[in-house]
Amino acid sequence: MSKKILLVVVLVALSAAFFIFDLNEWLTLERLKEGQAQFAAWRAQSPLLVGLLFTLFYIAVTGLSLPGAAIMSLAAGALFGLLWGTVIVSFASSIGATLAFLVARYLLHDWVQARFGERLQAINRGVEQEGAFYLFALRLVPVFPFFIINILMGLTRIRTWTFYWVSQIGMLPATVVYVNAGTQLAHIESLGDILSPQLIFSFALLGAFPLLAKWALRAIKRLKTKGEH
Repeated sequence: MSKKILLVVVLVALSAAFFIFDLNEWLTLERLKEGQAQFAAWRAQSPLLVGLLFTLFYIAVTGLSLPGAAIMSLAAGALFGLLWGTVIVSFASSIGATLAFLVARYLLHDWVQARFGERLQAINRGVEQEGAFYLFALRLVPVFPFFIINILMGLTRIRTWTFYWVSQIGMLPATVVYVNAGTQLAHIESLGDILSPQLIFSFALLGAFPLLAKWALRAIKRLKTKGEH
């Protein structure tokens, strides 16, 4: 059995176990509210162990592209407060996203590039030159599912370290919003209560700003060059 097939089998088994053992049922807003007191008691007894287990589980959920990261971000705020909740979610989500990115790259990158290499030349050049800016913009807009971004970026030639640090910075604003909302868990009735259209629009503007600024500088440079000639 090849390494890629073995990896696929392991990933499928882990994802299946997640649903077979009904772990997805725990990652709902209702279950989170019901179990908040018990989770808080566990954290009070063993804060380091609970924090470590929570971080590892968050990494697994995001690394396997499973549903529930938003609920876990709320749980981090409810359990660990704004500061430590943000630290835990920021690193766990970035590490998990990078694992998903690496899996997609390992399993699909060579095949995609071999099959569609000529068509992807322009995209590859764009990613090599401005991939960090595009990724930053995508990360800042919560409309785009993060797991799709992880997989698609794995099919490009963006560097792993660039993917990691840009993801961590780009996801930080939304992380703070969700973790902060988790500190007020009792007042949240649905995930829609957290991200208003105005907030999403603000994130979109923030994400677009670096790209717009770079394009504007290039346009000014071209005009200046033409004027000199």
